[in-house]
Amino acid sequence: MTSVRILGTGSYVPPKVLTNFDLEKMGLDTTDEWIVQRTGVRERRIADPSVTTSDLAYEASLKAFEAAGMTAGDIDLIIIGTITPDTCCPSAANWLQAKLNAPQAVTFDVTAACSGFIFSLNVAEQYLKTGAARNVLVVASEVMTRTLNWEDRTSCILWGDGAGAAILSLGDEGPEILSTHLHTDGESGQDLLLPGGGSKTTPICHESVDQKRHYLALIEANASFRVAVRHFVDSVKEAAQYNRVAVADIAWFIPHQANLRMFQSMAKTLKVPMDRFYVTLDRYGNISSASCAIALDEAVRDGSIQPHDLVCLPVFGGGLTWGSALMKWA
Repeated sequence: MTSVRILGTGSYVPPKVLTNFDLEKMGLDTTDEWIVQRTGVRERRIADPSVTTSDLAYEASLKAFEAAGMTAGDIDLIIIGTITPDTCCPSAANWLQAKLNAPQAVTFDVTAACSGFIFSLNVAEQYLKTGAARNVLVVASEVMTRTLNWEDRTSCILWGDGAGAAILSLGDEGPEILSTHLHTDGESGQDLLLPGGGSKTTPICHESVDQKRHYLALIEANASFRVAVRHFVDSVKEAAQYNRVAVADIAWFIPHQANLRMFQSMAKTLKVPMDRFYVTLDRYGNISSASCAIALDEAVRDGSIQPHDLVCLPVFGGGLTWGSALMKWA
């Protein structure tokens, strides 16, 4: 039966590495031991000042095209999930379209914070199922390190830069997207907040900069941790129940790479072993929407995902946003 298939995946992270020990040398009141114990992050990748979100997306897209045996000329829709576009106008997807030389494609961004990849997959599904698109390039790309207050040890230790991509089409061969599930809660949107830069703080002024309103703020971290774990778990169960499979039958969980302790709590609640969680957090940190897209590509390329494996991607992010995708590998 014809369904939405993944024709190829790709990912890219910048070459520059920033370790926890580097943060110590910067004078930040923290240590490698403290960061690892609280988050699981050991290092993260940092984009050079001249590199933009669409640049990272371009590199990931090229790898996805190669894996799919396709070119940019085959694509008629490009979606980027991001909260760090090159510019507010035009979108990061527009910039990527130009770099790929794909004028035939329709392009736009999806803003769903750390859930952006799954939200973008869901949008792509609708275009494919209605016949509005034939081949869709979905990218999640972020330059999160440009949103950080490097004096705030509770936040700046978490984030990194990178991009992941997937090419989707309708067909009966290849890894299948069984379902995607989305949820939002605007009432709690203040818990993960980038307060400056929008219409609420326009124009940007000396006062808004002095008040550090253009940095990412993590409010009530402990409460957010508990809420995130609950939504992660519920999203996995929702995907399993919708597709009438047991959680125990899912071979891999590839969550948004937020916090290792979250994964441990999820594993305990779901009663599945931790070795079924594919983790890149230690090497890359939290790359917002791009985290699970990068992890998915790496799990494909290193052979972790095998034919007939069920793979679940649960996500949680600012908005609040959360959800999941369940895939069956061919």
